[in-house]
Amino acid sequence: MSPLLERLALHRPELRAWALYDWANSAFMTTVIAAVFPIYFSTVAARGLPAHEATFRFGIATTIALATVAVMAPVLGAIADYSAAKKRMLLGFQMVGVVAAAAMWFIGPGDWLLALALFMLGNIGVSGAFTFYDSLLPHIASNEEMDRVSTTGYAIGYLGGGLLLAINLTWILMPEVFGLRDADVAVRLSFVSVAIWWLVFSLPLLRQVPEPRRVLEADERPDQNPVAVGFTRLRETLRDLRLYRQAFLMLIAFLIYNDGINTIIRMATIFGTEIGIGREHLITALLLVQFVGVPCSFLFGRIAAWMGAKNAVFLSLAIYTGISILGYFMQTAAHFYALALLVGTVQGGSQALSRSLFATMVPRHKSSEFFGFFGVFEKFASIFGPFLFAMAASLTGSSRSAVLSVILFFVAGALVLSRVDVGEGQRVARDAEAHMTGLGNQSLRTDTGSHR
Repeated sequence: MSPLLERLALHRPELRAWALYDWANSAFMTTVIAAVFPIYFSTVAARGLPAHEATFRFGIATTIALATVAVMAPVLGAIADYSAAKKRMLLGFQMVGVVAAAAMWFIGPGDWLLALALFMLGNIGVSGAFTFYDSLLPHIASNEEMDRVSTTGYAIGYLGGGLLLAINLTWILMPEVFGLRDADVAVRLSFVSVAIWWLVFSLPLLRQVPEPRRVLEADERPDQNPVAVGFTRLRETLRDLRLYRQAFLMLIAFLIYNDGINTIIRMATIFGTEIGIGREHLITALLLVQFVGVPCSFLFGRIAAWMGAKNAVFLSLAIYTGISILGYFMQTAAHFYALALLVGTVQGGSQALSRSLFATMVPRHKSSEFFGFFGVFEKFASIFGPFLFAMAASLTGSSRSAVLSVILFFVAGALVLSRVDVGEGQRVARDAEAHMTGLGNQSLRTDTGSHR
C-alpha cells in the first residue's frame, strides 16, 4: 500500500489532509458554481426576467465577486506570511462561503437579488480560501512531488465534488423517495449539504497541516502592525517581481488561458439552460465531468512526469480549443454530454499543473504573497470571460456568439507560456531561498514557535 500512496503523493499525513481539503471545497465548486445553482437561478430565483437578462446579471455578479477577491488577495497574502496566519485566513474565508451556502436555503421564486448576494459571498469565500490553500503547497511538498501532489488534490476534489453532486442529483430527480416536497426543496437542501460537507471535510487540514513558520525580513520586528507590514511587503514584492521574470510570465500566461477555462466552467450550465437543454441533462453531464476528471487528473500527473508540466499544459490547451469549436455548434443534450466528457479529460490536469508549475518558481518564504498574486491573476482570469458572456447575451440576445471567442484565450495563453523558461524560474527561486538562509546569522529572524 505504501508504494501506491507514494505514487499518488498521499504517503504523509499532511499530504493526505491537504488533498482532502480539495474534496471539501469542491462541493461548492460543483453544486453551487457549476451545476445546480446556475440552473436554479435561471429557472426559479430569476423567474420573470428574460433569459438573456438573467444571464447578464449572473455574469456581472460573478465578475464583482471575483474582482473583490482579486483586490484583497495580495495584501492578505503578505499579512499571512508575516503573521504565520495562512490557516486562519483560509478558515475565515471558508466560513464566509459556508454560511453563504447554508443561507441559500432561503432563496425562493423571484428572489434574484438575495440569490446573487449569497452567490457573490460564496464566491468570495471559496476563492479567498483557495489562495491560502494553494500557498501551503510548497511548504508540504518538495519540487519533485509538487506535480503529483497538485494533480492528486484535483483528482480527490473531483471525486468529492462528484460524490456530493450525485447525492444532490438523486434528491432533485426523486424528491419523493427522500420525503421531500418537490425538486425545488431538494435543490435548496443541496445548498445546505454543501455547507456541511465543506466544513466537516476541512477539519483534517486545519488539524494536521502545520502552519509554516514566520520568517521576518531584515528590517522587520515581530511586534509590528501586520497590516502595515503587509502593505510594505506587497510594495516590495511588486518592485521585486522583475527578479522573478519567469514566474511573472507564468502568471500572465495563466491569466490568459485560465480565463477561457473558467468561462467554460462557470457559464456552461447557464448557456445550456438558455438554449433549452433540460436540468437533469445539464447536472448529469457535469456529474460526468467530475468522475471522468478523477482518473484524468492522475493521468495528467503521469503525462507531466513524462513530457514535463509545461508541455502537458500545452496539450490541455489544444484540447480546450477543440472544445470551444464544438461548443459553438452545440444543439442537443447529446452534444452537451460529449463536451462534458472532453472537458473532464483536461480540466483538472490543466489547472493542477499550472498551480504546481508556479509553485516551483516562487521562494517558499514568500509563498502566500506570490499565491496572493496567483489568486489575483486567477480571479481576473475568471472576470473577462463571464463579462464577455454577459455583454454578448445583453447585446445580441444570445450567448452563442461568445463561445468561439474563448479560443483566443487559449491561443494567446499558449503563446505567452511558450516564453516561460521553467528551469531558470526554479533556479532564481531557490537562489532567493538560499540568500535568505545565508542572512540568518546577521539580520534574518525566524519565529520558531508552533503555529498549528
